[in-house]
Amino acid sequence: MEDLDREKLAGFWREVGVASDQNLALKAPKRVEGLFLTLSGSNLTVKAAYNNSGSCETENIVGSEIDVSGKFAFPGHREIHVLDTDYQGYAILRVSLRWNNRDFHAFKYFTRSLEDDDPPGFWKFRELTADTGLYLAARAGRCAKLLKQERI
Repeated sequence: MEDLDREKLAGFWREVGVASDQNLALKAPKRVEGLFLTLSGSNLTVKAAYNNSGSCETENIVGSEIDVSGKFAFPGHREIHVLDTDYQGYAILRVSLRWNNRDFHAFKYFTRSLEDDDPPGFWKFRELTADTGLYLAARAGRCAKLLKQERI
């Protein structure tokens, strides 16, 4: 994204799909179900709702936009790069992290809706990740629903 409108990115997003060529990225013990994004200046606050073996957990992390529009760095060698979005229906992110001296990357597909997968955005995600390898489609979860209703 060349000129990301960061304000339009704010709000609730449900994770619908994950693509990675690294198995670890798909088998994380805590699975993200939803994000709530808040912007303040160049800072992005991410409230993530996780499903951890059936329990809902949240984590708040604050990152700053770095060198490229739509690329944010977070503590713990983590980055989020917004690759594509229409702001209203879908967003495609590249998430990177460093763990045990190894770099891990995953493409993540999000929608604003708890039910709809936004088919046009989903096909863009599939095209973008066709050469990536492993792929997982997430199910709508209770934790994402609670996050959207701001009850967690």
